[in-house]
Amino acid sequence: MNLYVGNLAYSMGDDELNALFAVHGEVDSARVIMDRASGRSKGFGFVEMSDEAAAKAAIEAINGTEVNGRNIVVNEARPREERRDSRGGGFNRNRSGGREGGHGGFRRDFN
Repeated sequence: MNLYVGNLAYSMGDDELNALFAVHGEVDSARVIMDRASGRSKGFGFVEMSDEAAAKAAIEAINGTEVNGRNIVVNEARPREERRDSRGGGFNRNRSGGREGGHGGFRRDFN
């Protein structure tokens, strides 16, 4: 079972997240999500536990508790949504209305 863990302190790392959940059962993986540009934590992560009963017990025990000065949120992770086109999210990037030249469809002749 994959768990979402939110409102984490920015100082929390993978090992500390793993230790928090390991008390309730075997943790397959624990990962704090990091911002690619800054290298800082985004304040949330994911924990994967193979035993569903242990995962549900961890949710009950940890959700809403204070960890490193923050009340964390723990719930079952939703399936990852398919990402949009990484080139711009499906709109015409040159804003030319589909035409080359970048004039937004407006064309003026200077004859």
